[in-house]
Amino acid sequence: MTESNEDFAAMFEASTKAKRIEKGQTLEGTIVAIGREVAFVSVGGKGEATIDLAELKDDDGTLEVAVGDRIQAVVVSTAGGLTLSRRLARGAATARQLEDAFRAGLPVEGKVEKEVKGGYEVRIARQRAFCPFSQLDIVRTEASAHEGRVYQFRIIEYREGGRNIVVSRRALLEEEQRANAAEIRRSIAAGAVMTGRVTSVRDFGAFVDLGGGVQGLLHVSEMGWSRVSDTSQVVKSGDEVTVKILRVDDDGQKIALGLKQLTADPWSKVGEAYEVGQVRAGRVTRLADFGAFVELEPGIEALAHASTFAPTGRSEKWSALVAPGTTAAFEILTIDLEKKRIGVTLVPEGSSRARVAYEAEDVRADDAGENPAPAESFGSLADKLRGALEPKRK
Repeated sequence: MTESNEDFAAMFEASTKAKRIEKGQTLEGTIVAIGREVAFVSVGGKGEATIDLAELKDDDGTLEVAVGDRIQAVVVSTAGGLTLSRRLARGAATARQLEDAFRAGLPVEGKVEKEVKGGYEVRIARQRAFCPFSQLDIVRTEASAHEGRVYQFRIIEYREGGRNIVVSRRALLEEEQRANAAEIRRSIAAGAVMTGRVTSVRDFGAFVDLGGGVQGLLHVSEMGWSRVSDTSQVVKSGDEVTVKILRVDDDGQKIALGLKQLTADPWSKVGEAYEVGQVRAGRVTRLADFGAFVELEPGIEALAHASTFAPTGRSEKWSALVAPGTTAAFEILTIDLEKKRIGVTLVPEGSSRARVAYEAEDVRADDAGENPAPAESFGSLADKLRGALEPKRK
């Protein structure tokens, strides 16, 4: 056989193979050129095919492939040449295409119709599919948040000729996470400020997803300068929060986050605003055997040592004078800026020094009104102290 005859035979064989290609068939090919609207894909002896460029871009419009990359796609048209698709449209996908998508692991588009027992009913083309609760999202969310939404799914079970289809959106989300995780970890370094989403809240803190499935721990001690007794009052699951990276271990698996570090440390102004002998209003936050802890302002806590309380002359201990929540006047005895410690003593209720304390608190409250700082847990000490002293003044 001459060389020309061999070339003709090869071309004839290729043409007959191309004719046998059917809609819904899955092909694998190499991108050979990228145009303004379509990409050209070499599918071997079957010739060249085209695929809409939009199907090769991510949600931000960035092209995900380059010339030389291999892709898998489904034939959606053979008229006038081969047309491929990597995403089967809801209204066009046939049962055969869905089966091919299942075997090739290609994503399909579906609409979440309604919640059913154990999951959701999803409409894909003319087919009904089932998506378990655990497979719709990476985190558990309310059913109403998804009903009526259109998502990309992967078919994980295809049985009985398409009468029994199980799909997963989570599989695609996790793949995307893994692809993004390496890039996210490279951007995580101590001192960086990042935005993430709270995935769960515990007594000891909250876990925050920084992207790509990379999570860090926001410990309760790093949530605020004031003592936090209930983490759920600070953040809730699903909240978007901006945090500071405090520490990252060597392999990047443990990431410590901080929220309070994004605001000024109240102790930075203690040297200017506080002095020994000063009388200030304070709120007792908790008791210990050795004394009472007193919040002078959000983030500034002092200790009234048990030895500083005058004898009560009654059977009750000193702690009866300062139950948690008690608002009173306290005199500053010592200040240790390096160790962030302030020693105070209780000022007798109804004394002139106590009245001076709440009057000074009024002035500070007025000043704070021009540049308010959130302090729900603290409240207005001046109001509380005035209420405590008013009976004594009448």
